[in-house]
Amino acid sequence: MAEVLVFHHGHGLTDGVRAFAERLRRAGHTVHVPDLFEGRVFDRLEEGVAHAEGIGFGTLVERGTAAAEELPADLVYLGFSLGVLPAQKLAQTRPGARGALLVEACLPVAEFGGAWPDGVPVQVHGMDADPFFAGEGDVDAARALVDAAADAELFLYPGDRHLFTDRGLPSYDEQAAADVTRRVLEFLDRVG
Repeated sequence: MAEVLVFHHGHGLTDGVRAFAERLRRAGHTVHVPDLFEGRVFDRLEEGVAHAEGIGFGTLVERGTAAAEELPADLVYLGFSLGVLPAQKLAQTRPGARGALLVEACLPVAEFGGAWPDGVPVQVHGMDADPFFAGEGDVDAARALVDAAADAELFLYPGDRHLFTDRGLPSYDEQAAADVTRRVLEFLDRVG
């Protein structure tokens, strides 16, 4: 079984993120879910993003890095949207990473170094018409990552929703979320 560090999206540590983590636990994985917003949860994504901007994205990444320091090195890092920032940084820069799961966001690999690390498998998930993922260049960064990394997969789901895996949000898409969950569990079984 794998040990997973999950980073929440811009709404904060919602019940939907907690439920996703619990689904991984029920499958036998050890899951850690730090709260980068220190208890704040936002009804509207715009409010959460404004909060993140106020804190500073660098500070959020530092909080994610601090959460990882208390854990073993051989983690799988999973980030939802905004949570991809610390997840991708740690997967690329912290020795011992077992894998990365980047959901609804992906940064250019150069953001955290020159190349994706050898031996670190990665999956990227997003909707093909999501205005954030597809419209802001994340899908292009994901395609470049898949082309460059030895063990990388990009899964595109039909639709224009962002945060479609969080069952507590109006953007939730049951079928796409089920597909993401199945693929994430298969990935964790493979690397764990």
